[in-house]
Amino acid sequence: MKLNYIIKQTAGFMTLLLLLSFSACKKGNTDKDLGAAPTADQVKFSVTPTATNANIVTLVNQSPGFKALWDFGNGATADGNTVTASYPLAGTYTVKLTIVTDGGSVSSTKSVVIAATNPAMLTDPAFTTLSGGLANATGFTWVIDQKSAGHLGVGPVTSQTPDWYQAGPDEKAGLGFYDDEMTFNMNALKYTYDNKGTTFANASNAPGIGGPTGSNDPTVNYTPPTNLTWLVTETNGAKYITISGGGFIGYYLGVSQYQILSLNENEMWLRCLDKANSGNAWYLKLVKKGYVRPIVQKPIQAANLADDFQGTSNFTWTAENINFTSPYDNPGKFPVNTSAKVGYYEKRTGDDGQYGNLNVTLPYRFDLAAKNKVRLKVFIPGGNDFTTLQPKVSVKLQNSLLGGNAYTTQIEIVKTIAATDYNKWVQLEFDYSGSAAQTLYDKIVVQLGGEGHPAPGIFYIDDFEFK
Repeated sequence: MKLNYIIKQTAGFMTLLLLLSFSACKKGNTDKDLGAAPTADQVKFSVTPTATNANIVTLVNQSPGFKALWDFGNGATADGNTVTASYPLAGTYTVKLTIVTDGGSVSSTKSVVIAATNPAMLTDPAFTTLSGGLANATGFTWVIDQKSAGHLGVGPVTSQTPDWYQAGPDEKAGLGFYDDEMTFNMNALKYTYDNKGTTFANASNAPGIGGPTGSNDPTVNYTPPTNLTWLVTETNGAKYITISGGGFIGYYLGVSQYQILSLNENEMWLRCLDKANSGNAWYLKLVKKGYVRPIVQKPIQAANLADDFQGTSNFTWTAENINFTSPYDNPGKFPVNTSAKVGYYEKRTGDDGQYGNLNVTLPYRFDLAAKNKVRLKVFIPGGNDFTTLQPKVSVKLQNSLLGGNAYTTQIEIVKTIAATDYNKWVQLEFDYSGSAAQTLYDKIVVQLGGEGHPAPGIFYIDDFEFK
């Protein structure tokens, strides 16, 4: 009897524990359940014209939720429970409010009718600079400034400069970028994007216009809308261009608003965000179609350059797609060069190294009638694989104003080192006296190992002079 009683009491106690445990678990799960999905009829907002300007309206969210997202129907967007929208032009605009709750998000729209155009809201000089003003029936057309370094760039969103990357002149040729034309017309604030059938898109955002998913920026077959408008607004002292209907300028990043960093009658520099990568800020340089930037010629001067690669130099080299170290221990202190230190030049393997070189651009053009000989010493190790690598030393004089096309007018002298001269220093001279009348060149390029092939190689260089 006593044992049965104990068993019954224990069973009852265990049952009570299970019930309490189940109740506690059920309450905990309930606390974690998401709320019900919001419905469109919950989305409510008021529209109130300001007392001093009926073309500026205040929008107030009257819906539940923890976030309110607005699309003003004029290209601009905002977030917050109370926002202000500007409509300089008469017309009917569809305002969309999206509310976000624990259960999801939902949107609703409302028409805002602006009875009359307010010319006073279009007096910002940027309107006229971009479009030519109301008197210009065709507007102004702008194109990517492909000849300028940094016409496309990217940096951290915390910066106002493209600290991470800047495209070189013509770097994006053939990608559907440089033939794009963006026309700003002040009449009805019409914006026309003529992409000639294709758009160059950011890899992370390309699916937004029907492009592929991938790691490389694609050229996307894309037909832009024809009913786009544009607007210049100012927020906290910064001016912005906003394109309606998801429109954009040139490179597709999933955004439609661009901060104006600088703008004049022929050039503009813009900054925008990146829809897929919130930490990135992108930069675009544009020029008015047909604008040819004046060429500011450098003065002509006799060259006076020397570098012994031991810390005594009157200029600084740029190493382009090579591994370069200076000063570096002399691999062979033999006659012709007994210097303790020299320059180490390593040609990289693969595509990136095919056109690697040392170069320097000067603030003057070379007076080849006065100074026309470049001298240097080279050491080519016999351990290089010369089945593909070329035992060549090339010195080129180029016009830096041509950017990526500088090679088209360069003058080049190439020296081939004989196998009997491997593993020892060789003194070389490059004589440009035959081009003494030329006054184009302000850049020197020194290239070892040949170009147009992916084979690596190791070289040493010393006692450069052009004086």
